[in-house]
Amino acid sequence: MQQVTIDPGQAGQRLDKYLRRLLPNAPDSFLYKMLRKKNITLNGKKAEGREILQDGDEVRLYFSDDTYGKFAGNSVKTDAQEESGGESASPYIQAYRRFRGVGVVYEDSHVLILNKPAGLLSQKAQAGDLSLNEWMIGYLLQNGTVQEKDLAMFHPSVCNRLDRNTSGLVLCGKTLAGSQALSMAIQGRTVRKFYRTIVLGSIREPGRLEGYLIKDAKNNRVHILSRNGSGKESSIDGRNGRSGVSVLLAYRPLRRKDGLTYLEVELITGKSHQIRAQLSEAGYPLLGDYKYGSRSVNDRYKAEYGLESQILHAYRLEFPSLEGALKGLGGKTVEAPMPPIFSEILGD
Repeated sequence: MQQVTIDPGQAGQRLDKYLRRLLPNAPDSFLYKMLRKKNITLNGKKAEGREILQDGDEVRLYFSDDTYGKFAGNSVKTDAQEESGGESASPYIQAYRRFRGVGVVYEDSHVLILNKPAGLLSQKAQAGDLSLNEWMIGYLLQNGTVQEKDLAMFHPSVCNRLDRNTSGLVLCGKTLAGSQALSMAIQGRTVRKFYRTIVLGSIREPGRLEGYLIKDAKNNRVHILSRNGSGKESSIDGRNGRSGVSVLLAYRPLRRKDGLTYLEVELITGKSHQIRAQLSEAGYPLLGDYKYGSRSVNDRYKAEYGLESQILHAYRLEFPSLEGALKGLGGKTVEAPMPPIFSEILGD
C-alpha cells in the first residue's frame, strides 16, 4: 500500500487529474476501476475521482510495489533515483544564479509577485531558454518551499506575461490553487494594472484609447483599428478581412519635458503589444520602441542613453477584496521600484 498526503501545491485539483499525474502510465479505465473497487481511496473512503483535493488529504493506493512502479514510471522516484537522474533542477538553479536583477515584491503561501528586469523572458520561447519562470522555480527550490520531486506533480508558473523588454510586476502561482485564482482574476479583469512609460509628444490631459487589435504573427507585430469615420466600431479590417479583438486603455500625463511625456497607463484589456501599438497609432510612440516608434529619435536616445528597446514598466497592481488563495492580496496595492533609466532621461 502507498499513501500520499496532499500538500498546498497539489490542492485544488480533481482527484482523477491528480492520479493521472501520479500514475502517467496507467490508463483511465484502470484508474476508475481501482476507484470503484476501493483500491484507491481518499481519506479512507471510496471516491469517484471528481472530488477536489484539499491540503492534508490522504490518498491511499492498495497496489503492489511492482504495480505502482509500473504505472508511476518516472513521476515518483526513490531518493537513489533522484540522485542519479530524473528531472534536473539545474536549469532552475542556473536561472536563479544568473538573473540577479529579479526582485521579490510580494510573497505568501500561494502567490509570488516578481519585479522582472527588461531583457528577460517571462516564459521560455524555445526549449533551451531560461526565463523568469525558471528563476522563480529556482528561487522556490533554493529556499525549500518546493522540492525537486514535487515538480513531477505541479510546476509553479508565471500567470501573466510581459514582453521581453518590458520590465516590472509579474504575477506567479506557487500552488495550483494560487495559479487558478490568479488566472481567474486576470481573465475577469479584477486586478487593475498600471504601467509607466515615456512617449514622444506632449500630452496635457488624461484620456482613453479604444479600438481593435489585429495580430500579424508573421512579422511579430499588431495593428490597431480605431473607430471608423461614422463613429461606429468595426472589428474587421476591410482590406483583408482579418478580425480583431477589442482593446482599451486609459492614460494620464505625469510630466512633460523636451517634447516627451512621462505617462501612466492603465491597461484594461491586456493584449500583446497593446500599449505600444495603441499609443503609436494615436501619435505618441514609446521612446526606444523601434517596432512602432521613430527610428531617428530612438537612435538619438540610443546614442546618449544606450536605449535598445521601449521604455515600459509594469509599475503598480491594485487588488480588490479577495478570498481563498488570494485573500492575502485582498485590498492591497503592490508597486515595483522604477528603473533608473526613467530618472536619467527625465532629469530627476
